[in-house]
Amino acid sequence: MKKILAIDDQQLILLSLEKHLTDLGFTIQCADDGHKGLKLFDTFQPDMVIVDINMNGMSGLEVIQNIRHEKKSDVKILVLSGNTNEDTIIDGFDLGIDDYMKKPLSLNEMSARISRILGIKLQKKQDTTSSKGKMLQRRCVGVVIPCYNEETRLLSKEFTDFVHSNLGYHLCFVNDGSTDNTLEVLKKLAEGREDHISVYNCEKNGGKGEAVRQGVLHLSRDTQLDYIGYLDADLSTDFQDFDDLVKTIETSDFKIVSGSRMSRMGANITKESARKIISKTINLIIRNILGMSFNDTQCGAKIMDREIANEMFKDKFITKWLFDVEIFMKMRKYYGKEKAISYICEQPLKRWIHADGSKLSMKDSVKIVGQLGQIAYYYNFRTNPTVVTA
Repeated sequence: MKKILAIDDQQLILLSLEKHLTDLGFTIQCADDGHKGLKLFDTFQPDMVIVDINMNGMSGLEVIQNIRHEKKSDVKILVLSGNTNEDTIIDGFDLGIDDYMKKPLSLNEMSARISRILGIKLQKKQDTTSSKGKMLQRRCVGVVIPCYNEETRLLSKEFTDFVHSNLGYHLCFVNDGSTDNTLEVLKKLAEGREDHISVYNCEKNGGKGEAVRQGVLHLSRDTQLDYIGYLDADLSTDFQDFDDLVKTIETSDFKIVSGSRMSRMGANITKESARKIISKTINLIIRNILGMSFNDTQCGAKIMDREIANEMFKDKFITKWLFDVEIFMKMRKYYGKEKAISYICEQPLKRWIHADGSKLSMKDSVKIVGQLGQIAYYYNFRTNPTVVTA
């Protein structure tokens, strides 16, 4: 069968390509940067090169130029890239590429284009439905899911179905010192899916904020991830809404995109009536403390670029439940009020359902007011850190 060389600096993408193309009967070799790819090109002598454009070090266009001009090769070249700049696409075709596919893209469509370019009929070795709906994302995204005594909720197929179809995502489940079988359930969930699901175990319960912080710092060491976010294990915000948050941040200059459970036309937002009253009261207090008119800082679905995630989560939070508010306060301290407002986007969710079994009781809600006082003092009256100007 034909030989394909895949060059991309993101392992999640390479692993997905390697499995898919191997299942189709291709012989495939992978390289995670342009220089390695060009060395492999000489020894492997592929029939086709699949390459990304935006790579660290040598760009995809430089790889293509080297193949066409230095190596004088007419090998078939397919670009898979999140770069949608028209000039870049034209430059690629001017250099002699055979096709340019924009991420996100369907693996089945990619297969059809490979078949056309190589002039062959694919002999599918895998189940014909196994690649249906599988998508390569424009960017690679890490998602932290904190878990405390969640063994029954984690039996949902939604987690495995999502990573099966969305190949640029990595889910990091953080076991926050659970006393039930959560850790065992998580290990089983990750078994055989280690490239897309990992488990980070905290032996002692430190609260949601610390669990998320540990997970974010763990994921931030993975350089292939462009964005890092977090989501509640009960999936009160579903993956479709979360993916919409990702699409917003990757097509904007925002550094944080936060879900908002605002009631609006066409949205399915449900809360217990008592919780709704308490929530509105707390949100009013939070807006006064922040000095910024965000409507729902406490929504458990947020996405941010990796650099700002590192900055916001490097130090421990001072409260157990209100770390989301502290993130907004840290942004204000770090960038100044006006820039912080411009860098944070609140995006209304299409769906949010209050899940039974919430760990936060009504009694706990009373303690929140005291913790808000702690936050106000700590971030508003202590010596201000240097505000960045960039």
